[in-house]
Amino acid sequence: MHDAATTSVTRRAILGAFAATAISAAPFFPGVTAYARGSGDIRRIRFYSGRTGENINIIYWIDGKYVPESLGEINHFFRDWRNNQVHNIDARTIDFLAATHNILRVSEPYMLLSGYRSPATNAMLRARSRNVAQDSLHLRGQAADVRLNSRSVSQIAQAAISCNAGGVGRYSGSNFVHFDCGANRSWGR
Repeated sequence: MHDAATTSVTRRAILGAFAATAISAAPFFPGVTAYARGSGDIRRIRFYSGRTGENINIIYWIDGKYVPESLGEINHFFRDWRNNQVHNIDARTIDFLAATHNILRVSEPYMLLSGYRSPATNAMLRARSRNVAQDSLHLRGQAADVRLNSRSVSQIAQAAISCNAGGVGRYSGSNFVHFDCGANRSWGR
């Protein structure tokens, strides 16, 4: 008899083994937009949260389909850490982040600074900074603010912009890049 935790770990181990072989056998696509839109057999994200100390390294797409259990874990990981409110994260944002990570060719996980924001958190942040939008896409689960220690804000932003998958904001002074699945646009330095 298996409990839920054992089944989850076993499934993850199987998926991990599959991912290792699929990644090494998968062709390299120079057009990242094609990869971001589903040309690969698997998609994986790697994140670390300095706010909660949590890590996530998960395959969320296999053979043309999102893995619902993985998306649930991503939703939890991207929660508003200030009040633990969870919201569905738009898979387009996850795809955008994963495609950019692949372009950068790094194994280092992204550090997640902000994923979903509850209305209360967004209002609090807006009161402290003029750089927080009133109708932020973070409120809809359609944005994330990230950094990589091994890449500059400019390098991350350039890779993201090449995806043509949404909004990219450079925040060099705070050392992070904003990703969202809204209209294609970029800002900042």
